[in-house]
Amino acid sequence: MTDDELREIVANLALSQAKTDAQLAKTDAKLSKLADMYGGVGNNQGKVAEEFYYNSLKHKLELNGIQFDFIEKNITRSKGAIEEEYDLLLVNGKDVFIVEVKYRVHPKDIDCLLGRKLANFIKLFPEYQNYKIHLALATFALEDDVKQMALEQGITVLQRRGNIVETLAA
Repeated sequence: MTDDELREIVANLALSQAKTDAQLAKTDAKLSKLADMYGGVGNNQGKVAEEFYYNSLKHKLELNGIQFDFIEKNITRSKGAIEEEYDLLLVNGKDVFIVEVKYRVHPKDIDCLLGRKLANFIKLFPEYQNYKIHLALATFALEDDVKQMALEQGITVLQRRGNIVETLAA
């Protein structure tokens, strides 16, 4: 093989690599756009669920037979290195209900609510230290075994049934 032939092969390889790099960049851009769209769909479903439960509970400030004075939504609080967001809080003079809203509940959501969310709530909201803290998961989709897991751990489960909120308590 001559030097000229070798140079031509290297030049062709470089051209081919440049074309491949350009195609990969286009593919990466498309994948990124799809990921954004998919994430947007998930976020939209979550917002729909939050709005549904907020409006339903706001209409009748009662949960598990407890009357509440007010409801708050999307509360973010931080202190030091701790920052947490709570979807809904229902409060009266002695009770606070932390309602975590998920379009679809997974077992990890139960662990998160019982673990990090509850522990951080106690640290971030000292004004509720003498209140009885209740936990709830509100969802549009839930498998029976996950529902049972939540109920067994004392978490109230809110499920949509048509236009009505159904409350299940442990």
